[in-house]
Amino acid sequence: MMRFLLLFSRQGKLRLQKWFTAYTDREKKKVIRDMVMLVLARPPRSCNFVQWRDLKIVYKRYASLYFCAGLEGSDNELLSLEVLHRYVELLDRYFGNVCELDIIFNFEKAYFILDEFLMGGEVLETSKAAVGASMEEADTLQETMEEYMSKPAY
Repeated sequence: MMRFLLLFSRQGKLRLQKWFTAYTDREKKKVIRDMVMLVLARPPRSCNFVQWRDLKIVYKRYASLYFCAGLEGSDNELLSLEVLHRYVELLDRYFGNVCELDIIFNFEKAYFILDEFLMGGEVLETSKAAVGASMEEADTLQETMEEYMSKPAY
């Protein structure tokens, strides 16, 4: 099971975090700091898997963002790398060639896509079409609510 998922930039700025197990705020800050330092310090052509404490860390760099997942010892690293790649594909499909600014300015959509794709650290939906359809439904609902709220109440 995936314990956490972090997205951070090459400068070490945290862009998205999702915790699938309970950590205190102090532990979260320490994990984030350790992950950023550990991953950014690695050479570009090194392996994407790292052993850290009792966890396996799987990370992948896409453009200027690092996608980093903390896994339990029994999890498959290659499958987790595929999960990270599928999340990037889902973001690409929604945003159209996703970039760091898309995550910064539309973080609620990035979280929504992640919640449609993963639940409790496990893959919930593997179909890109199904996740895309739920995103379209959510966007339609949001537009409908915005229209409703913008009409004057008499």
